[in-house]
Amino acid sequence: MKQLVISVCVLLSSVAALVLASYFSMRSPTVPRSSTGTVAEGAADAADVSAVQLQYPSRDDERLRGMVWIPGGVYTMGAADSFPDEFPPHSVQLDGFWMDETEVTNRQFAAFVDAVGYVTLAEQPPQLRSVQPGAGVTDSDILPELNKPGSICSLQLGSRGDIDPSKGAYSWWQYVPGASWRHPEGPESSIEDRLDHPVVHVSWPDAVAYCRWAGKELPTEAQWEYAARGGRAGEMYPWGQDRNPEGRWLHNIWQGQFPIEDTGEDGFRRTAPVGSFPANAFGLKDISGNVWEWCADYYQPDYYEACVQQGAGRPLRNPRGPESSFDPQEPGIVKRVQRGGSFMCSDQYCIGYRTTARMKGEEDSGAFHTGFRCVINGRPADERPASPESSQ
Repeated sequence: MKQLVISVCVLLSSVAALVLASYFSMRSPTVPRSSTGTVAEGAADAADVSAVQLQYPSRDDERLRGMVWIPGGVYTMGAADSFPDEFPPHSVQLDGFWMDETEVTNRQFAAFVDAVGYVTLAEQPPQLRSVQPGAGVTDSDILPELNKPGSICSLQLGSRGDIDPSKGAYSWWQYVPGASWRHPEGPESSIEDRLDHPVVHVSWPDAVAYCRWAGKELPTEAQWEYAARGGRAGEMYPWGQDRNPEGRWLHNIWQGQFPIEDTGEDGFRRTAPVGSFPANAFGLKDISGNVWEWCADYYQPDYYEACVQQGAGRPLRNPRGPESSFDPQEPGIVKRVQRGGSFMCSDQYCIGYRTTARMKGEEDSGAFHTGFRCVINGRPADERPASPESSQ
């Protein structure tokens, strides 16, 4: 059973790249990185967004509104008995940082778009920039009906009979022309009544562009897992070992037969308004489920093995991920880490809502279950930092 879950999760992680690669031609090469591992100046389309100078926040810094302080510390990252890319567990030491209490909302993303006139990749004519140089991919014909701006959505199936064995997950994952952050399920949908839901259909460069404008950064994978754990060592969920303590749902995931019917026992069948569930011990909400969240790091399945070697028995301090991307299933595609799981995660399909669960996403592609949250590194001048009241 565990092997089946692993195999299906692997399939899901590849769907986004495969759907787009089937239809799109190549774009520019991989996004550059600086020698420190941070996103280099002028990364992809984010270069068109003027960056707020990153600096330690002062006590009255407006950027801290809606953020919580994550105290530094040492923890064990990864898991000993789980998916292969979560092994081996290794010790990590992090400085303190500020993190968004919730995922970035449609309201917040709209303010960014209105301020700078940014156009997300899903709103542009389809091209593929996530192909590694030398990958052997050539320009391909684009089907006329798919040569339009759009993004990846999951279609509602009526029964198991709607699943085409020859297509597998393609039976429900589809490229939908007109889908974007403004139109989550396609051109006929709207976010008018979802302004406080997490923004979706944002690619990694889109998330970086927002961060540049806001004077923030994407969290590293090590920061994300440490924050999600909330100071709890060795537990599967941000609140403990029991997924449903006392029968309560504490996150927005899929209940029911996947992918046929989400019964909505947690109160939601798609995204939930941010803050719909209790916070973890650090004050972070929606850190499990709702939408997948982009991290700064490139993805490599054996990265944790390199961490153990580099640490040489000591905690690895503030790791920023590998220097390049490599996914053996799609070695020619640039992948970034995603964390947290989404409303599409099910114990029958993808148990990505665990604190240690890793996912990878094509850098150039968003989806209707993918968003992000931001961090600010460095503490304020105050000796005992406390988070301002959230503006959510």
